[in-house]
Amino acid sequence: MTRNASQQAKPALRIAGQVALLSAVWWMATQMSQHFMPAVPGGVLGMAVVLIGLIKGWLPLDLFKSGARWLLAEMLLFFIPVVVAVVQYPELIVSAGAKILLVIVLSTGLVMTATSLTVDRFYRLELALKRRYRTREA
Repeated sequence: MTRNASQQAKPALRIAGQVALLSAVWWMATQMSQHFMPAVPGGVLGMAVVLIGLIKGWLPLDLFKSGARWLLAEMLLFFIPVVVAVVQYPELIVSAGAKILLVIVLSTGLVMTATSLTVDRFYRLELALKRRYRTREA
């Protein structure tokens, strides 16, 4: 393999390794959830563990960054089974379509509202901390 080809293969291998690591964390969290906390989904538990590890500094961000970016970029692939289900069961859409649509619209609105309020609060906190830091310097 030439040097140029090996340099091009490194990012792909890094992404594959990080996706495998994220998958392993998800699998381990699912196993823990099934045995110790059945009320908590494994994905939520795994995300919490990774978040705590990142915040505490136990896990470097570079350990997951490229793999997480790739997964987010390819997220549309994860919705293909949903589209197949809609095509296979049109009678479900006819009978419960309005209820499903209402749930989707309301949950999207709630998520967007909660996200915007959280971002706004943290932005205000950041501004307040910057003001406090400036007054201490003066």
